[in-house]
Amino acid sequence: MFFTLRNRLFLIFTCLLTIPFILLSIIIPSWFTTIIRDQAQDLTIEMMDQYLLYVDSITTQAEDLGKQVLINETTQEWLRLEKENSADDESLLVKNELRRLLSSMMVNNSNFMSISILLYDGTGIWGNNPDLDEEEWFQDFIEHEQQFAKSHIYQLQPYPGEINSYILPLFDTNTLVPSGIIKVNFPSDLLEKALNKIKIGQEGRAYLIDQKGSNVFQGQVDLPHNILKQGLAEIANGYQQKGLIEADNNGETYFMFFQKLPVGDWILISEVTESDLFSKVNNLQRNLLLTSGFVFMLTIVASFMLSSTITRPLGNLAKAMGYIERGDFVGAKRFMPTIKSYNDEVGYLIKVFDRTIEQLKKLIETEYEANLRRKDAEYKALLLQINPHFLNNTLEIIGGLAVQGKNREVMNVSVYLGRMMRYSLNTKSNVVKLGEEVSYIKSYTDILKLRYEDAIKVEIDEGLETKRFPVIKFILQPLVENAVKYSFIEKSSAQIYIKTEKNENNVYIVVEDKGIGMSEEVISNLANEEMDDETMTVLESKGNSIGLKNVIGRLKLYYGKDFSYQIESEKNVGTRITLCINFRGDCDEGHNYG
Repeated sequence: MFFTLRNRLFLIFTCLLTIPFILLSIIIPSWFTTIIRDQAQDLTIEMMDQYLLYVDSITTQAEDLGKQVLINETTQEWLRLEKENSADDESLLVKNELRRLLSSMMVNNSNFMSISILLYDGTGIWGNNPDLDEEEWFQDFIEHEQQFAKSHIYQLQPYPGEINSYILPLFDTNTLVPSGIIKVNFPSDLLEKALNKIKIGQEGRAYLIDQKGSNVFQGQVDLPHNILKQGLAEIANGYQQKGLIEADNNGETYFMFFQKLPVGDWILISEVTESDLFSKVNNLQRNLLLTSGFVFMLTIVASFMLSSTITRPLGNLAKAMGYIERGDFVGAKRFMPTIKSYNDEVGYLIKVFDRTIEQLKKLIETEYEANLRRKDAEYKALLLQINPHFLNNTLEIIGGLAVQGKNREVMNVSVYLGRMMRYSLNTKSNVVKLGEEVSYIKSYTDILKLRYEDAIKVEIDEGLETKRFPVIKFILQPLVENAVKYSFIEKSSAQIYIKTEKNENNVYIVVEDKGIGMSEEVISNLANEEMDDETMTVLESKGNSIGLKNVIGRLKLYYGKDFSYQIESEKNVGTRITLCINFRGDCDEGHNYG
């Protein structure tokens, strides 16, 4: 009969496979051409945006290092002694101290940055450069005010190889008279390797150039001269920061994506030819036509190979899948022995499905909940960003100090806030060293001291053995913020004490205040909530309880039974919160709880 299974399968296969392939082989090339062009533009701009952020992070770090060196008292003292041509022991001591400062900054930097300080006469911290005036990067800085130097080789640096540099004028902060430069060097490979990942098509490449078309790195820009010249002219005459330029060269169309960087006069460009970009589309059209003929023959053969000996066990297997869809793994296991097949392939499929049911049941029971808890802990950590009210108060502090002409205090608050922002915006990992968390709190409390002046006293006792202990981020700020808040409710001053110490296999984190204290009812409610499902407690908070309960919840999610805490509080006397984390092995390495 016409409507047998084979005939129906033949008709279905023909309609679903052969006819669409024929239609797609005609329609899809032009459709794909438009899609690929749009997607290539979106993908390229996205990659260029990511590269811009990467360049901005490195150059910002270089700028921060240079500014830290400039305002450092040791730098200013060395500059003063050099102006006075002092050659006594004091000058040598200050110079050595400055070297140690620069070495410390370079060692603690994750991007292998190095720092050099040179006077205009070539005198430097790491050695003298009598040919300073002949250096191309120095001439660009003096003549064209180019603070970001192109790739070059510099002998007075600890790391060999090509480097780019950020150059900052060295001046006395009192007189503002420049006397030399601060040169922050970073390996060109940091930017060049990331640049090489921006690629369209098979032959397309990306370049970082200046407004003259010169490569920021070593090597030439492999683009036809007229294409590069036309592109630079359109970029210079336009007001767009990024976009696409099309140009023709000997019958070949070039697509040149560009984006201006906020670094000197650097421009990021990525180019690809039209033939390269759409080469796969042309091959696809040819292959689709060949495939259409092959699929038509295949549907005829396949429809006669299928029979009812396959459909029946597959139908029963579908019923078993229905149990799985409803979440009834036990019912599916009971139903599986009733499915019989005389086809080796289908029988193998049934056996694999039977084993898969068992494995899925185990995985869901063991892995799903653990992964959910870890992801939830990471999500809650992102909630603990800098309080907008705190940020607003800090900006008001900066404005007040600026009005009073307290430039050094303004600079200090800006540095503290900058450190907090860099720490908060670093989302690469939810786990940091305890020393970094304490450093973050030091910046936070330094700003509080400027805000409340003599009304607040903060004492931090940091144990050296705890500095490298890994902890989740933002566990201290909510506790310190609450301590300050409740200290000022009924009192005109606040005393905060923070301590970290290691005792045997435990690391203790203590936050103590002299505030109004916590009632027994509050402590009791917290203990009762702890007895409930801790995962639900955190999941249901929805960001509305970023405080003590949230900190305890996240720590329990991450460390499990290795975490405990203690709250000691007395009304109108104060509160002492002790967090205890048990570790196994070396405290410097911690334990992989995630």
